[in-house]
Amino acid sequence: MAKSQVFFTNLRTNPHSSLPDKMERLITRAGMTGMPLKDKFVAIKIHFGEPGNMAYIRPNFAARMAQVLRKAGAKPFLTDSNTLYSGRRSNAVDHLKSAMENGFNPISADCDVIIADGLKGTDQIEIPVENAEYCKAPKIGAAVANADVIISMTHFKGHEQAGFGGAIKNLGMGAASVPGKLELHSNSQPKIDEEKCIGCGICVAHCAHDAIHLDDRRKAKIDYDKCVGCGQCVALCQHGGAVLADWDTSERLNYKIAEYTKAVIAGKPNFHVSFIMNVSPECDCWNHNDAAIVADIGILASFDPVALDQACADLVKAAPVLPTDNCLHDTHAHETLEGTDKFRVMHPDTDWEAGLEHAVKIGIGSREYDLITVP
Repeated sequence: MAKSQVFFTNLRTNPHSSLPDKMERLITRAGMTGMPLKDKFVAIKIHFGEPGNMAYIRPNFAARMAQVLRKAGAKPFLTDSNTLYSGRRSNAVDHLKSAMENGFNPISADCDVIIADGLKGTDQIEIPVENAEYCKAPKIGAAVANADVIISMTHFKGHEQAGFGGAIKNLGMGAASVPGKLELHSNSQPKIDEEKCIGCGICVAHCAHDAIHLDDRRKAKIDYDKCVGCGQCVALCQHGGAVLADWDTSERLNYKIAEYTKAVIAGKPNFHVSFIMNVSPECDCWNHNDAAIVADIGILASFDPVALDQACADLVKAAPVLPTDNCLHDTHAHETLEGTDKFRVMHPDTDWEAGLEHAVKIGIGSREYDLITVP
């Protein structure tokens, strides 16, 4: 497969060029405005951030994207699907309120918000995927499935199950309906490491499916008849007590996410923007975000989400770890880790490359790219 083009702009500004200005130049130079946009419903797939988390993309960028699209005659809307785990984004009512609180509203983001899979996460369309090995007909939120054009805006960061969260995870996991997320996670049931479990009960309190309880020794126990494998206990446990089971792999999750991504973009014009800013160790789905591991790097854009994810990963790998207090500095206090796969260091049981390889295999894009700098 030929190399894809990935466009990059740094975060340097001046009185004549703000960051939204630079993003607009980036997406214009990359060719987004040359897409068929007039009178088209354009889904801007974005993560609204769980309230309490501060790492998500600023709504100012979403506002500029919506303005550029409307200028081209499009009908854009901001969208995300409901979550499988408990939290403030597990139904459309709470999800909309959370989005509004975080600035994704018609005033701050200059765009309307539609929750893709409806009130309870069941408004979905099954889209068959050619060459799929794991998910033959991914269940995609109806608003995304019915859109004419797909634009993704992604906060690039670490992820406790996938390795990192990039454009492919934003699309494949983020656009899945609640039943779709169940399919994605169904083979990702965690286990409890009793030696590390301290009996704090945070996993019990936050399990949306009443699948965890503390036994008489105050050790967490998982009822696998109820567990859906959403992974919230893994992300919330601060002591390593809830972990991915030995009989499961992150590879399979990433394979499924790639197939869901193909369902989202198949047969539709699509374009993708990623922000390497505030690179937190874990997903924006949690109601907190730990300190960034590297300095802010820039904004990237491409028609190829595979090449985009690869370019973002390469830039983060090449960057030195911030010397300030963060999870990598805690364990590598005198190392810069330049050139090191920081996502593997943070989440050693994950394999993000497996997802990109599978994405290439099923025809989403290429891991080979040319990086083109836009002033």
